[in-house]
Amino acid sequence: MAAVQNDEDAVLGVAARWRDRKRYLWLYGLVIPLSPFLAYVLVRYLELGVFWASGAIIIAVICPLIDVFAKLDTANPPESAMKALENDRYYRYCTYVYLPVQYAGLIFGCYMLVSQPMGGAERFAMAATLGIVGGVGINAAHELGHKRTTVERWLAKIALAQSFYGHFYVEHNYGHHIRVATPDDPATARFGESYWRFLPRSVSGSLRSAWRYEKARLGRRGKSTWSLRHNNVLNAWAMSVVLYAALIAVFGWQIAPWLVAQAVMAVMFLEGANYLEHYGLLREKRADGKYRRVAPEHSWNSNHVCSNLFLYNLQRHSDHHANPLRRYQTLRSMPEAPQLPAGYAVLILMALVPPLWRRVMDPRLLAHYDHDLTRINIHPPKRKELFAG
Repeated sequence: MAAVQNDEDAVLGVAARWRDRKRYLWLYGLVIPLSPFLAYVLVRYLELGVFWASGAIIIAVICPLIDVFAKLDTANPPESAMKALENDRYYRYCTYVYLPVQYAGLIFGCYMLVSQPMGGAERFAMAATLGIVGGVGINAAHELGHKRTTVERWLAKIALAQSFYGHFYVEHNYGHHIRVATPDDPATARFGESYWRFLPRSVSGSLRSAWRYEKARLGRRGKSTWSLRHNNVLNAWAMSVVLYAALIAVFGWQIAPWLVAQAVMAVMFLEGANYLEHYGLLREKRADGKYRRVAPEHSWNSNHVCSNLFLYNLQRHSDHHANPLRRYQTLRSMPEAPQLPAGYAVLILMALVPPLWRRVMDPRLLAHYDHDLTRINIHPPKRKELFAG
């Protein structure tokens, strides 16, 4: 008994001494929704219109540079500290505060678009900044939408309103997490499938899947599919309609094309993340024909510290899929998972150029499966070509 007590005391001692070194660094995530304000300051004082794209510059240039020079973050919290870390409300407040800053940035960005003497390229640059704000907002919605509290689930829908992608709340939780790393999942990219082929397949497939799920769920409960109150796809879209209508009423119809442009860029950012997160990975089938449970090796992982701070540890994707209810601050590095060569921003840009993507990622995927093509999720048009070779 004394030995057991000593072990328990040692565990409690580790938990008491451990401190999250990134605790206050999570606030850096607010740099993105603040980027429209930063853009205005930089353009005003440096008189360079390129800084209207500050949000895109932060994500695509500054963050990857920090990742290059910073050490990989492979540290995990001790098991004894996980419960207290999970229940620490400070971390959820970091995601809650993203939303008011997100919408303040959106409104300010719209004001800039209609009030400042911008050329077409400069307006596109500001739309790109707003698109990054909305895209990272989808990621904040991703974190909130996985939680069981009603408040957090509604906050997830609010975060998605800017990008007009409210059905993501339904499809991601009740479709993607069930079918991930299988040919049945529209949000899982296949080996040999370019980003440009994946994008329309994922967007349309996710939309159809979300609608089917809500229709079936409401049918089981005896509710109408067209109930705005009960249909989580419709009420999420309704938020976007109200938001866009309000912005057009305030800023005029001239803002409408830029709202569309920023939403498109936000969705492209999200789908770029979807593309790389499970590229080519495949869950094996059991003897009964069903897919085995999701494991760390079914998601690409990244421990690049700066991009993980901006994306609330989204890049520790392997642990997220293995434990989808786990909050971002407790997600662990998984050394057994396939590892990405860079952070998400770099790889999303790489995905836009399919030959470059294939040159970098295809060898890693093949090595992960010991060059056994039968274990890989292959794009159907490429299957005959690959097996013939």
